[in-house]
Amino acid sequence: MVLDNVLDTYNIGGLFRLADAVGAAEVIICGESETPPSSRIHKAAVGLEAWVPWSYSKTAEEALRKLKITNSKLQIIAVEQSEKSKPYNELRVASHELPIAIVVGHETDGVSKNVLEMADQVLEIPMFGVNKSLNVIVSCAIVAYEILEKWGKR
Repeated sequence: MVLDNVLDTYNIGGLFRLADAVGAAEVIICGESETPPSSRIHKAAVGLEAWVPWSYSKTAEEALRKLKITNSKLQIIAVEQSEKSKPYNELRVASHELPIAIVVGHETDGVSKNVLEMADQVLEIPMFGVNKSLNVIVSCAIVAYEILEKWGKR
């Protein structure tokens, strides 16, 4: 999971909990985000920031470039509403397509444009009410579990 300038420490902590739940290999915190040790992240993560591997990168773009160097088959999936996005349930991924980086963005500004251009797929959660988006943790969870569903891991 790559956190592209996620600022709310509750969201960062919650994403550690989600990473643990889905068996993510690492949480990469990027940009102006706060990092552990942080009492606020610790509280929201219920201590899982000490269990789930994590690292920091100045930008999500830099983090993804490094991941691509490590594994050229990396699939980048951004969770964002954009002209390029499609509904999350139209995700195309097979069980042999590893690794996958799920990128979530800033609570107001979303995933950065440069990262959206790097993404193999941009997914969004359809919204049918007045609200235009879901919390970053919820959106990431929906996509993460959709990936597990496509892999037959449910």
